[in-house]
Amino acid sequence: MPGPTPYPRLATDRLILRPLTIADVAPMAALFNDFEIARMVSRIPHPYALDDAHAFLAHLQSVDPSRERGFALQSDAAGLIGVVGLDPRDDGATELGYWLGKPFWGQGYMTEAVRAVLEWVGGEWGRRFVVSRHFADNPASGRVLTKAGFLYTGEVRQSCSLARREPVSSRMMVWLA
Repeated sequence: MPGPTPYPRLATDRLILRPLTIADVAPMAALFNDFEIARMVSRIPHPYALDDAHAFLAHLQSVDPSRERGFALQSDAAGLIGVVGLDPRDDGATELGYWLGKPFWGQGYMTEAVRAVLEWVGGEWGRRFVVSRHFADNPASGRVLTKAGFLYTGEVRQSCSLARREPVSSRMMVWLA
């Protein structure tokens, strides 16, 4: 039986989810160099420069695709609007993370993208569970995750926020295939 497609393209009603390319570096840096976005993502510095976007792309191109993935969220009208990533954790779990450009907030794009990724994760990638978290002061992210089928575990952890330069309370969640 063949394994999962190394770099799949997923489609939703409004988005194409695809591998990031060098063409995404400039729009990624432009969208992500916004403190309101960076402050809600653990490992994103602020300011966010072209070098940061190049380093992120280089990282994704160097990882083992059986353990880690990154998907560009592409809209026909706007091009790159965000990213969804699946990262391995030290405990063997896979963690889902994401960001979305501010002009696209509140339109259901991220819920649509996360649902598509989870369908692929539970199907072709063969994972039975995924973890995620959101900063406690970001309830909109919690709504995205619950709409996509994540459940709260009841655990709250302190998570790094590079942009804030301090730990932030995070609400832990789990998705079961």
